[in-house]
Amino acid sequence: MDDAELEVLLTDVESDRVERKERWAGDAPEKVREAVCAFANDLPGSGLPGVVFIGARDDGSPSGCAIDDQLLLTLSDTKSDGSILPPPSITVRKRVLLGSEFAVVEVMPSDWPPVRYKGRVCVRVGPRRGYATEEEESRLAERRRAKDLPYELCPAALATLDDLDLGLFEREYLPCAVAPEVLAANQRSPEQQLASLRFVLSTVDPRPTVLGVLTLGKDPPRHIPGAYVQFVRFDGPTLSDPIRAQAEVSGPMSQMLRVLDELLEAHVSVAVDLASGRTEARAPDYPISALRQIARNAVLHRTYDRSNAPVRISWFADHVGIISPGGPYGVVTRDNFGTPGVTDYRNPNLARVMRDLGYVQRFGVGIEEARRALRGNGNPELEFQVEDTFVAAVLRCRE
Repeated sequence: MDDAELEVLLTDVESDRVERKERWAGDAPEKVREAVCAFANDLPGSGLPGVVFIGARDDGSPSGCAIDDQLLLTLSDTKSDGSILPPPSITVRKRVLLGSEFAVVEVMPSDWPPVRYKGRVCVRVGPRRGYATEEEESRLAERRRAKDLPYELCPAALATLDDLDLGLFEREYLPCAVAPEVLAANQRSPEQQLASLRFVLSTVDPRPTVLGVLTLGKDPPRHIPGAYVQFVRFDGPTLSDPIRAQAEVSGPMSQMLRVLDELLEAHVSVAVDLASGRTEARAPDYPISALRQIARNAVLHRTYDRSNAPVRISWFADHVGIISPGGPYGVVTRDNFGTPGVTDYRNPNLARVMRDLGYVQRFGVGIEEARRALRGNGNPELEFQVEDTFVAAVLRCRE
Protein backbone atom coordinates (compact mmCIF):
# COMPACT_ATOMS: atom_id res chain seq x y z
CA MET A 1 0.00 0.00 0.00
CA ASP A 2 1.26 3.51 -0.74
CA ASP A 3 1.62 6.30 1.82
CA ALA A 4 -1.65 8.00 0.87
CA GLU A 5 -3.67 4.81 1.43
CA LEU A 6 -1.95 4.14 4.75
CA GLU A 7 -2.49 7.73 5.96
CA VAL A 8 -6.23 7.43 5.26
CA LEU A 9 -6.44 4.23 7.29
CA LEU A 10 -4.24 5.63 10.05
CA THR A 11 -6.62 8.54 10.70
CA ASP A 12 -9.92 6.77 9.98
CA VAL A 13 -11.12 5.76 13.43
CA GLU A 14 -14.19 4.01 11.94
CA SER A 15 -12.28 1.54 9.79
CA ASP A 16 -12.49 -2.13 10.72
CA ARG A 17 -9.26 -2.80 8.82
CA VAL A 18 -7.00 -1.06 11.33
CA GLU A 19 -5.42 -1.89 14.68
CA ARG A 20 -3.40 0.84 16.46
CA LYS A 21 -0.98 0.37 19.34
CA GLU A 22 0.97 3.14 21.06
CA ARG A 23 3.91 0.87 21.86
CA TRP A 24 4.98 -2.77 21.94
CA ALA A 25 4.32 -3.33 25.65
CA GLY A 26 1.78 -4.79 28.03
CA ASP A 27 -0.91 -6.75 26.17
CA ALA A 28 0.08 -5.29 22.76
CA PRO A 29 1.84 -8.48 21.51
CA GLU A 30 -1.29 -10.53 22.31
CA LYS A 31 -3.72 -8.02 20.81
CA VAL A 32 -1.65 -7.53 17.67
CA ARG A 33 -1.52 -11.27 17.04
CA GLU A 34 -5.29 -11.47 17.48
CA ALA A 35 -5.67 -8.61 14.99
CA VAL A 36 -3.34 -10.30 12.48
CA CYS A 37 -5.38 -13.49 12.78
CA ALA A 38 -8.65 -11.59 12.31
CA PHE A 39 -7.37 -9.66 9.28
CA ALA A 40 -6.15 -12.92 7.72
CA ASN A 41 -9.63 -14.42 8.18
CA ASP A 42 -11.30 -11.38 6.55
CA LEU A 43 -14.76 -12.46 7.69
CA PRO A 44 -16.52 -9.56 5.85
CA GLY A 45 -14.93 -10.88 2.62
CA SER A 46 -13.56 -7.50 1.51
CA GLY A 47 -10.45 -9.07 -0.01
CA LEU A 48 -8.48 -6.06 1.24
CA PRO A 49 -5.46 -6.09 3.56
CA GLY A 50 -5.74 -5.16 7.21
CA VAL A 51 -3.11 -2.92 8.79
CA VAL A 52 -1.55 -2.76 12.25
CA PHE A 53 0.17 0.51 13.22
CA ILE A 54 2.65 0.45 16.09
CA GLY A 55 3.41 3.92 17.43
CA ALA A 56 -0.11 5.29 16.91
CA ARG A 57 -2.72 6.42 19.41
CA ASP A 58 -6.39 5.56 18.96
CA ASP A 59 -6.96 8.77 16.96
CA GLY A 60 -4.02 8.02 14.66
CA SER A 61 -1.66 10.59 16.12
CA PRO A 62 1.95 9.49 16.76
CA SER A 63 2.81 8.26 20.24
CA GLY A 64 6.57 8.83 19.88
CA CYS A 65 7.39 5.12 20.18
CA ALA A 66 10.89 4.28 18.93
CA ILE A 67 10.71 2.22 15.72
CA ASP A 68 13.95 0.25 15.60
CA ASP A 69 15.18 -2.90 13.85
CA GLN A 70 14.50 -5.07 16.89
CA LEU A 71 10.82 -4.06 16.92
CA LEU A 72 10.50 -4.79 13.19
CA LEU A 73 12.15 -8.19 13.67
CA THR A 74 9.82 -9.00 16.57
CA LEU A 75 6.78 -8.06 14.50
CA SER A 76 8.01 -10.23 11.62
CA ASP A 77 8.16 -13.18 14.02
CA THR A 78 4.37 -13.04 14.45
CA LYS A 79 4.18 -14.90 11.14
CA SER A 80 6.61 -17.68 11.98
CA ASP A 81 6.43 -18.26 15.72
CA GLY A 82 3.76 -20.93 15.28
CA SER A 83 1.01 -19.21 17.24
CA ILE A 84 -0.98 -18.25 14.11
CA LEU A 85 -1.83 -21.14 11.78
CA PRO A 86 -1.81 -21.43 8.84
CA PRO A 87 0.92 -18.75 8.78
CA PRO A 88 -0.47 -15.43 7.53
CA SER A 89 0.94 -13.44 4.62
CA ILE A 90 2.30 -10.23 6.15
CA THR A 91 4.78 -7.47 5.38
CA VAL A 92 6.48 -5.44 8.11
CA ARG A 93 8.10 -2.08 7.39
CA LYS A 94 8.99 1.22 8.98
CA ARG A 95 7.02 3.99 7.26
CA VAL A 96 7.02 7.75 7.62
CA LEU A 97 3.41 8.91 7.56
CA LEU A 98 2.20 12.44 8.23
CA GLY A 99 5.76 13.33 9.25
CA SER A 100 6.18 10.61 11.90
CA GLU A 101 7.60 7.09 12.02
CA PHE A 102 5.38 4.05 12.49
CA ALA A 103 5.88 0.30 12.30
CA VAL A 104 3.33 -0.92 9.75
CA VAL A 105 2.17 -4.53 9.47
CA GLU A 106 0.09 -5.28 6.36
CA VAL A 107 -1.92 -8.52 6.52
CA MET A 108 -3.35 -10.13 3.37
CA PRO A 109 -6.59 -12.16 3.58
CA SER A 110 -5.74 -15.85 3.74
CA ASP A 111 -6.53 -18.26 0.93
CA TRP A 112 -6.92 -20.99 3.56
CA PRO A 113 -9.28 -19.80 6.30
CA PRO A 114 -10.12 -20.28 9.06
CA VAL A 115 -6.85 -18.99 10.51
CA ARG A 116 -6.37 -19.65 14.24
CA TYR A 117 -4.42 -17.90 16.95
CA LYS A 118 -3.59 -20.35 19.73
CA GLY A 119 -6.36 -22.57 18.40
CA ARG A 120 -9.04 -19.84 18.34
CA VAL A 121 -10.50 -18.25 15.21
CA CYS A 122 -10.24 -14.47 15.61
CA VAL A 123 -12.58 -12.30 13.55
CA ARG A 124 -13.42 -8.65 13.14
CA VAL A 125 -16.67 -7.21 11.82
CA GLY A 126 -17.16 -3.47 12.19
CA PRO A 127 -16.54 -2.56 15.82
CA ARG A 128 -16.82 -6.16 17.01
CA ARG A 129 -13.57 -7.95 17.76
CA GLY A 130 -13.44 -11.41 19.21
CA TYR A 131 -13.70 -15.08 18.36
CA ALA A 132 -15.78 -16.58 15.59
CA THR A 133 -19.12 -18.14 16.34
CA GLU A 134 -19.79 -21.64 15.05
CA GLU A 135 -21.73 -20.17 12.14
CA GLU A 136 -18.95 -17.70 11.29
CA GLU A 137 -16.31 -20.44 11.42
CA SER A 138 -18.49 -22.51 9.09
CA ARG A 139 -18.65 -19.59 6.64
CA LEU A 140 -14.87 -19.31 6.67
CA ALA A 141 -14.50 -23.04 6.08
CA GLU A 142 -16.87 -22.81 3.10
CA ARG A 143 -14.81 -19.96 1.71
CA ARG A 144 -11.71 -22.11 1.99
CA ARG A 145 -13.37 -24.90 0.05
CA ALA A 146 -14.35 -22.40 -2.62
CA LYS A 147 -10.73 -21.28 -2.82
CA ASP A 148 -9.25 -24.76 -2.90
CA LEU A 149 -7.19 -24.56 -6.06
CA PRO A 150 -4.91 -26.82 -8.00
CA TYR A 151 -1.32 -26.47 -6.84
CA GLU A 152 -0.45 -24.73 -10.10
CA LEU A 153 -2.64 -21.75 -9.05
CA CYS A 154 -1.12 -21.41 -5.58
CA PRO A 155 1.52 -18.72 -4.98
CA ALA A 156 5.07 -19.76 -5.77
CA ALA A 157 7.12 -19.44 -2.58
CA LEU A 158 9.17 -16.23 -2.44
CA ALA A 159 8.58 -15.41 -6.12
CA THR A 160 7.91 -11.80 -7.16
CA LEU A 161 7.01 -10.13 -10.43
CA ASP A 162 10.73 -9.63 -11.02
CA ASP A 163 11.03 -13.42 -11.37
CA LEU A 164 8.74 -13.39 -14.43
CA ASP A 165 9.89 -12.54 -17.94
CA LEU A 166 7.29 -9.90 -18.79
CA GLY A 167 8.89 -9.33 -22.18
CA LEU A 168 8.32 -12.98 -23.05
CA PHE A 169 4.74 -12.65 -21.83
CA GLU A 170 4.02 -9.70 -24.10
CA ARG A 171 6.10 -10.89 -27.05
CA GLU A 172 5.29 -14.60 -27.16
CA TYR A 173 2.49 -15.74 -24.90
CA LEU A 174 -0.18 -13.05 -25.31
CA PRO A 175 -0.31 -13.31 -29.13
CA CYS A 176 -0.83 -17.08 -28.76
CA ALA A 177 -3.48 -16.86 -26.05
CA VAL A 178 -5.53 -13.77 -26.92
CA ALA A 179 -7.23 -12.90 -30.20
CA PRO A 180 -5.49 -10.06 -32.13
CA GLU A 181 -8.57 -7.82 -32.11
CA VAL A 182 -8.87 -8.23 -28.35
CA LEU A 183 -5.21 -7.34 -27.86
CA ALA A 184 -5.60 -4.30 -30.11
CA ALA A 185 -8.46 -3.00 -27.98
CA ASN A 186 -6.94 -4.07 -24.67
CA GLN A 187 -6.31 -1.28 -22.19
CA ARG A 188 -5.43 -3.56 -19.29
CA SER A 189 -2.24 -3.14 -17.30
CA PRO A 190 0.33 -5.97 -17.34
CA GLU A 191 -0.77 -6.95 -13.82
CA GLN A 192 -4.40 -7.20 -14.97
CA GLN A 193 -3.39 -9.29 -17.96
CA LEU A 194 -1.28 -11.60 -15.81
CA ALA A 195 -4.10 -11.99 -13.28
CA SER A 196 -6.70 -12.74 -15.96
CA LEU A 197 -4.51 -15.60 -17.24
CA ARG A 198 -3.87 -16.77 -13.64
CA PHE A 199 -0.12 -16.13 -13.75
CA VAL A 200 -0.41 -13.96 -10.60
CA LEU A 201 -2.87 -14.27 -7.72
CA SER A 202 -4.65 -10.97 -8.38
CA THR A 203 -4.04 -7.32 -9.12
CA VAL A 204 -4.27 -6.63 -5.39
CA ASP A 205 -1.79 -9.41 -4.59
CA PRO A 206 0.41 -9.80 -7.71
CA ARG A 207 2.47 -12.70 -6.40
CA PRO A 208 3.28 -15.16 -9.20
CA THR A 209 1.47 -18.45 -9.13
CA VAL A 210 3.21 -21.76 -9.75
CA LEU A 211 1.63 -21.62 -13.22
CA GLY A 212 3.13 -18.17 -13.78
CA VAL A 213 6.59 -19.34 -12.78
CA LEU A 214 6.36 -22.47 -14.96
CA THR A 215 5.18 -20.44 -17.96
CA LEU A 216 7.15 -17.21 -17.64
CA GLY A 217 9.75 -17.78 -14.93
CA LYS A 218 13.30 -16.65 -15.61
CA ASP A 219 14.53 -19.57 -13.50
CA PRO A 220 11.62 -21.92 -12.64
CA PRO A 221 13.68 -24.51 -10.67
CA ARG A 222 14.64 -21.77 -8.22
CA HIS A 223 11.06 -21.73 -6.95
CA ILE A 224 9.81 -25.15 -8.12
CA PRO A 225 12.78 -27.50 -7.63
CA GLY A 226 11.59 -30.26 -9.99
CA ALA A 227 10.65 -27.97 -12.88
CA TYR A 228 13.16 -29.27 -15.41
CA VAL A 229 13.90 -32.30 -17.57
CA GLN A 230 17.00 -34.43 -17.02
CA PHE A 231 18.25 -36.13 -20.20
CA VAL A 232 20.95 -38.81 -20.17
CA ARG A 233 22.05 -40.99 -23.08
CA PHE A 234 23.89 -44.18 -22.21
CA ASP A 235 26.29 -46.03 -24.48
CA GLY A 236 24.61 -49.36 -23.83
CA PRO A 237 21.37 -50.94 -22.56
CA THR A 238 21.77 -50.31 -18.80
CA LEU A 239 22.32 -47.51 -16.26
CA SER A 240 25.80 -48.85 -15.55
CA ASP A 241 26.99 -48.22 -19.12
CA PRO A 242 29.11 -45.13 -19.91
CA ILE A 243 27.26 -41.83 -20.37
CA ARG A 244 27.38 -40.65 -23.94
CA ALA A 245 25.54 -37.34 -23.52
CA GLN A 246 23.55 -35.52 -20.86
CA ALA A 247 21.64 -32.28 -20.40
CA GLU A 248 19.31 -30.48 -18.03
CA VAL A 249 16.53 -28.66 -19.84
CA SER A 250 14.76 -25.86 -17.99
CA GLY A 251 13.45 -22.33 -18.44
CA PRO A 252 9.99 -20.91 -19.16
CA MET A 253 7.65 -23.53 -20.60
CA SER A 254 7.91 -22.51 -24.26
CA GLN A 255 11.71 -22.47 -24.12
CA MET A 256 11.95 -25.75 -22.22
CA LEU A 257 9.65 -27.61 -24.62
CA ARG A 258 11.34 -26.15 -27.68
CA VAL A 259 14.81 -27.16 -26.48
CA LEU A 260 13.48 -30.58 -25.46
CA ASP A 261 12.05 -31.13 -28.95
CA GLU A 262 15.38 -30.20 -30.52
CA LEU A 263 17.28 -32.46 -28.13
CA LEU A 264 15.10 -35.48 -28.89
CA GLU A 265 15.31 -34.89 -32.61
CA ALA A 266 19.10 -34.61 -32.45
CA HIS A 267 19.37 -38.09 -30.92
CA VAL A 268 17.08 -39.90 -33.36
CA SER A 269 19.04 -41.99 -35.85
CA VAL A 270 17.72 -42.57 -39.36
CA ALA A 271 18.63 -45.76 -41.20
CA VAL A 272 18.78 -45.64 -44.98
CA ASP A 273 17.71 -48.76 -46.92
CA LEU A 274 19.02 -48.83 -50.50
CA ALA A 275 18.64 -52.56 -51.18
CA SER A 276 14.98 -53.41 -50.63
CA GLY A 277 13.48 -51.23 -53.31
CA ARG A 278 14.06 -48.98 -56.29
CA THR A 279 13.95 -45.86 -54.12
CA GLU A 280 15.77 -44.89 -50.98
CA ALA A 281 13.85 -45.70 -47.78
CA ARG A 282 14.47 -43.86 -44.54
CA ALA A 283 13.31 -45.19 -41.18
CA PRO A 284 14.15 -43.57 -37.81
CA ASP A 285 14.89 -45.76 -34.81
CA TYR A 286 12.07 -43.87 -33.02
CA PRO A 287 9.34 -41.73 -34.55
CA ILE A 288 9.99 -38.21 -33.26
CA SER A 289 6.26 -37.58 -32.82
CA ALA A 290 6.00 -40.46 -30.32
CA LEU A 291 8.98 -39.23 -28.30
CA ARG A 292 7.56 -35.71 -28.21
CA GLN A 293 4.07 -36.85 -27.16
CA ILE A 294 5.32 -38.95 -24.26
CA ALA A 295 7.85 -36.33 -23.10
CA ARG A 296 5.23 -33.57 -23.20
CA ASN A 297 2.77 -35.79 -21.34
CA ALA A 298 5.41 -36.32 -18.66
CA VAL A 299 5.87 -32.55 -18.25
CA LEU A 300 2.12 -31.85 -18.25
CA HIS A 301 0.86 -34.60 -15.96
CA ARG A 302 3.64 -34.76 -13.40
CA THR A 303 3.16 -33.57 -9.82
CA TYR A 304 4.97 -30.34 -9.05
CA ASP A 305 4.12 -30.17 -5.35
CA ARG A 306 4.90 -33.60 -3.92
CA SER A 307 8.26 -34.28 -5.55
CA ASN A 308 11.42 -32.34 -6.27
CA ALA A 309 12.47 -34.90 -8.88
CA PRO A 310 12.66 -33.80 -12.52
CA VAL A 311 11.13 -35.58 -15.47
CA ARG A 312 13.83 -38.08 -16.44
CA ILE A 313 14.58 -39.22 -19.98
CA SER A 314 17.07 -42.10 -20.15
CA TRP A 315 18.12 -43.01 -23.68
CA PHE A 316 19.65 -46.49 -23.95
CA ALA A 317 21.02 -48.48 -26.88
CA ASP A 318 17.74 -50.37 -27.31
CA HIS A 319 15.05 -48.28 -25.63
CA VAL A 320 14.12 -44.87 -24.23
CA GLY A 321 12.65 -44.59 -20.71
CA ILE A 322 10.68 -41.50 -19.65
CA ILE A 323 9.73 -41.16 -15.98
CA SER A 324 7.17 -38.63 -14.75
CA PRO A 325 6.93 -37.96 -10.98
CA GLY A 326 3.41 -38.52 -9.69
CA GLY A 327 1.13 -41.47 -10.23
CA PRO A 328 -2.36 -41.64 -11.78
CA TYR A 329 -4.71 -38.76 -11.01
CA GLY A 330 -8.48 -38.37 -10.72
CA VAL A 331 -10.47 -40.83 -12.79
CA VAL A 332 -7.26 -42.35 -14.17
CA THR A 333 -6.16 -45.45 -12.24
CA ARG A 334 -3.50 -48.11 -12.60
CA ASP A 335 -6.07 -50.39 -14.24
CA ASN A 336 -7.40 -47.95 -16.84
CA PHE A 337 -4.22 -45.96 -17.50
CA GLY A 338 -3.75 -45.41 -21.24
CA THR A 339 -7.31 -46.41 -22.14
CA PRO A 340 -8.53 -44.15 -24.97
CA GLY A 341 -10.98 -41.55 -23.70
CA VAL A 342 -10.01 -41.95 -20.02
CA THR A 343 -8.10 -38.86 -19.00
CA ASP A 344 -7.85 -36.34 -16.18
CA TYR A 345 -5.67 -33.34 -15.43
CA ARG A 346 -3.63 -32.76 -12.33
CA ASN A 347 -2.54 -29.44 -13.88
CA PRO A 348 -5.51 -28.24 -15.97
CA ASN A 349 -4.24 -24.69 -16.33
CA LEU A 350 -0.82 -25.87 -17.47
CA ALA A 351 -2.68 -27.92 -20.09
CA ARG A 352 -4.27 -24.69 -21.28
CA VAL A 353 -0.87 -23.00 -21.46
CA MET A 354 0.64 -25.84 -23.49
CA ARG A 355 -2.38 -25.71 -25.79
CA ASP A 356 -1.96 -21.95 -26.25
CA LEU A 357 1.72 -22.43 -27.07
CA GLY A 358 0.93 -25.09 -29.66
CA TYR A 359 2.46 -28.05 -27.82
CA VAL A 360 -0.92 -29.76 -27.31
CA GLN A 361 -3.30 -30.00 -30.26
CA ARG A 362 -6.03 -32.15 -28.74
CA PHE A 363 -6.51 -33.19 -25.13
CA GLY A 364 -6.54 -36.83 -24.12
CA VAL A 365 -5.04 -38.32 -27.30
CA GLY A 366 -1.27 -38.06 -26.70
CA ILE A 367 -0.72 -41.70 -25.72
CA GLU A 368 -2.85 -43.03 -28.58
CA GLU A 369 -1.02 -40.83 -31.09
CA ALA A 370 2.32 -42.09 -29.75
CA ARG A 371 1.14 -45.70 -30.10
CA ARG A 372 0.00 -45.06 -33.66
CA ALA A 373 3.32 -43.48 -34.59
CA LEU A 374 5.30 -46.37 -33.11
CA ARG A 375 3.24 -48.96 -34.99
CA GLY A 376 3.56 -47.04 -38.22
CA ASN A 377 7.33 -46.93 -37.82
CA GLY A 378 7.62 -50.63 -36.99
CA ASN A 379 8.54 -50.21 -33.32
CA PRO A 380 7.34 -52.57 -30.56
CA GLU A 381 4.31 -51.53 -28.52
CA LEU A 382 4.58 -48.69 -26.04
CA GLU A 383 5.00 -49.95 -22.45
CA PHE A 384 4.03 -48.34 -19.14
CA GLN A 385 4.85 -48.96 -15.51
CA VAL A 386 2.21 -47.19 -13.42
CA GLU A 387 2.88 -46.73 -9.71
CA ASP A 388 1.43 -44.51 -6.99
CA THR A 389 4.41 -42.13 -7.12
CA PHE A 390 5.47 -42.20 -10.77
CA VAL A 391 4.61 -43.28 -14.29
CA ALA A 392 7.36 -44.74 -16.49
CA ALA A 393 7.01 -45.11 -20.25
CA VAL A 394 9.28 -47.32 -22.35
CA LEU A 395 9.70 -46.83 -26.10
CA ARG A 396 11.65 -49.66 -27.69
CA CYS A 397 13.95 -49.22 -30.65
CA ARG A 398 12.88 -50.24 -34.14
CA GLU A 399 14.64 -53.45 -35.10
